[in-house]
This record gives sequence, structure tokens and C-alpha cells, in this order.
Amino acid sequence: MERHEIEAFLTLAEELHFRRTSEKLGLAQGRVSQTIRKLEQRIGAQLFERTSRSVSLTPIGRRLRDDLAPAFRQIREAEARAIASGKGISGSLHVGFSTPWVDTLVIRAADLFQDRHPDCTVQIREVQLSDPFGALREGELDLQLTEFPVAEPDLVAGPVIFSEPRALIVPAGNALARRPSASVEELASGPLISVSGDVPRYWLDHHYPDRTPQGRPIPRGPRFRYWQEALALVEAGRGITVAAVRAGTYYSRPGIVFVPLRDAPPIEYGLIRRRTGDTRRVQTFISLVCELAGVFEKPRLNAF
Repeated sequence: MERHEIEAFLTLAEELHFRRTSEKLGLAQGRVSQTIRKLEQRIGAQLFERTSRSVSLTPIGRRLRDDLAPAFRQIREAEARAIASGKGISGSLHVGFSTPWVDTLVIRAADLFQDRHPDCTVQIREVQLSDPFGALREGELDLQLTEFPVAEPDLVAGPVIFSEPRALIVPAGNALARRPSASVEELASGPLISVSGDVPRYWLDHHYPDRTPQGRPIPRGPRFRYWQEALALVEAGRGITVAAVRAGTYYSRPGIVFVPLRDAPPIEYGLIRRRTGDTRRVQTFISLVCELAGVFEKPRLNAF
């Protein structure tokens, strides 16, 4: 049997529909029908029962499918491994993410990447905001999806994958908690709880500014290293902080309220990697993430 005959037969055996089979194979429907007829003539038996409403496998067709499918899958996997090795897509890839609302995309990309490149394993881990670039610089990660901005000479930033509207997180007893939205100017009511650790000044200024857009000073509150600490501090009435609106879905507590910021720019999330680490694996994974997210190029947004 020729490869195109096997592909046509197995695809039709899976779809049980000539039009869907032709679309999946990128062939004319008549070409699929002709291929199946020739195959049945060579075998000397009918492989499919056809009516105006349905297509089903005959007992001989089911037996042929069961015999062919595992062997053909092995051939395709071997071919994929050979192609991947030839392209340098083997070994392991380590990918980081900074928040739960980006991990779904990373995991989807990792699963699809490993299907396409079975000789390359993908390991995923969370990155703490208190040390956003440490694992990348130490070589523990090859790539990560995290909050922008990123302006580091040894790192390559981009593209932006998606953005999320911001919210102000306040204690449940705070007057702002009863409002449908808040203004960035209300950060001045503070104190503002911000992250500590090895975090660039420009990144802090972008997410936890010292002044409002109108120049009002924003009082400083306690600092946190891990996100759960920030929520506990807000709940205890020690201050307010900012996050993506979607964080409320993941981190709801009875003592805190997520109030959308109606006039704040969204938080951008993008991919970063080492300037010296642009391997074929990394570039292929980036392309796959962009493919899944439907990303091409997005304009940069201004900070507060």
C-alpha cells in the first residue's frame, strides 16, 4: 500500500465522512473516493459501507484499521523524531510562568510542542515576582511568560502575548470596596503594598508607582515576597495593592475585594529569554505560543 492510500483510509476510518476527510487531507473529495475504491479493488473486499446519510467500516475495514493504525503511528512518530533531531529540536526545554492565568496557555503550548517534537521534553515551573529574572539568568529556565516591562541588556523581551485590566485590591471594609470601579488617583489613599526582592526599579515604578498621574504622592505600605503575603496584608487592613482583575477569580478571600481600575493601562504579559539562549527550541516554542494566542505584534502601552 502507498502512503497516500494508508492516510486516506485511516483518516476516513476516523472521520467516517468523505467531506471532512478531504478537508483534513487537503484533497478533493473525488480524489479520496477514487483512492478508497482502488484500494478496495486491490484488496478484493469492501472496506466501507456507504449510504446517502452515513459511512461505516465493514468488518474487513475494521480489521485493516486495527492492523494499520499502530504501525502507521509508529512510522509518523519516527519521522517526526528524525525531523526534530535534524532541526535541533530535542533534549529539554524549561519554561516559566509568573501567574496562574498564564499557565493554561503555557501548558497548552507545552503539550502541543511535545506532540510535534517527541524528542524534546518541556518542564514548567512558577516564577516568583520577587526574583523575576533569576532562574532565567542562572540557566534554570530557557524562556518565561511574565509581566512586562522588561528592559534588561542580557534579556530579549517580546512579543507581548496578552494583556489584562488592572484592579485595586482593598480590605472588605474599605469605602472603595463598595464601588463598581476606582481611579488610579485613589492609590493616593494608600498605603500601597508592593513587592520586595531583586526587582528592577523601572518595573516597580510601572506597577507600584510613587505618585499618581496627577502627581499626588502614594504612601508606601509593607512589602511582600510571595503573593499570598500581599493578600494577607490587605485582608489585615495594612494597605491596598494592585493586580490583574482576573486575579480575583484565583485568589478570592472573604476579607478582600477586587475593584477594577477604570483609568489604568492593562498589565501586559510577554515572553522573555536570554540574549544568548535563542535556540531553535526556544524560537519554535515562542512561535507556538504566539500561534495559540493569535499574536502578531501589539503596541506597547504607557505606564501609570
